[in-house]
Amino acid sequence: MNWQSSTRVLFHIGDFPPHGRRFTTLEDNYPDGDPNGLTAENVLEKMQSKNILYFFGKITNYTEKMLKIFRSIIGEFPVFDLVGGDPIKLLDKFVKATLSSITYAVSLTSIIGSKTKDIYSLQQKKLDMNSNEPDWNILPLQEGVVMWYHIPDTLDELKDSNYFDKSNLFSESFSFKIASQPFSAGVEKCAYFAFDIKSNPAKNMVMKEYLYVGRNDPFEKYLEAVEVSTVAHFLATKFNLIAEQKSIPKINFLYAKLLRCGTIDLCTRYYTIELRLKDTDYKRFNTNTGVIVELRPALEAFSHFTYVYTKGYLVVCDLQGIEVNDKFLLTDPAIHCIDSLRFGRTNLGEKGINQLFLANHRCNDICKKLKLRHIN
Repeated sequence: MNWQSSTRVLFHIGDFPPHGRRFTTLEDNYPDGDPNGLTAENVLEKMQSKNILYFFGKITNYTEKMLKIFRSIIGEFPVFDLVGGDPIKLLDKFVKATLSSITYAVSLTSIIGSKTKDIYSLQQKKLDMNSNEPDWNILPLQEGVVMWYHIPDTLDELKDSNYFDKSNLFSESFSFKIASQPFSAGVEKCAYFAFDIKSNPAKNMVMKEYLYVGRNDPFEKYLEAVEVSTVAHFLATKFNLIAEQKSIPKINFLYAKLLRCGTIDLCTRYYTIELRLKDTDYKRFNTNTGVIVELRPALEAFSHFTYVYTKGYLVVCDLQGIEVNDKFLLTDPAIHCIDSLRFGRTNLGEKGINQLFLANHRCNDICKKLKLRHIN
């Protein structure tokens, strides 16, 4: 296929494995493999060379052995469980799996580009995880420096990129413990359980590390994440002042800070650090590509509010986190901004604002309550 787009998705739905004893113990008319000479290695490696992201939807359990072999060839890839006899439920699963595949692929390629070597090595990094909280008694105490920006007081300060110059950072020493393995990984970062020893009482934290930094200065990349968090926090505060008066769900963001571990050299490790969310369902509600994963009118109205409040300067999107008692506590947002030099690679600039947000947004009752200018 002569695909032009930089984001290329192959969603393979299968009920049985291909021909050959290596894939199955079931009876097979072609036990030596495909009669035309095709092999899994040839097909999958060619797919990989063409920068195609592979996703699989299984509708029976006969493909397990095949999946292990495929992974041995190209590494880890997402598998969606579509097993189930009810056609209506199967259709619903298929739609959600397709949407998730496209969202994942677009987000991934927008962050690191479309080089398959980088994409598949990124997926391999995600394999070594442990979802269990560690025994803090056996982990070593570590020292570092935590840095953050003061929340802006005005919109002018928010728009002034010099306000977020590293010379304006606040800092203090930090004592902590961190799990040896991440407990989770997304498109861009992996997350570790952590423990803030310096606080009294000690606090449960999450430390996040970028999976892919590339040639960029890692310190600058982490600073961008802190800047995004600070700006989102400022805008949520302004939104909540109005929301409280109009009985609209409040929206808050975890306040991320930058943590530098050890001395400043080529081996220095950086993280963002924030309070750990309570044990509840973590959801991604929308993305920076305009896809609404789980519709929440308050969150769509919040993104609209950020556009109006900043007079078209930016839009806060990629909203994810938890929903508790009609309130939202979010983390890791993205920002589209007309200043394309700010807010990192997830900032898709004016295209992100106009083609991905404004073109897709549908005003709702909360937009009306906030008296936001109608878009669509």
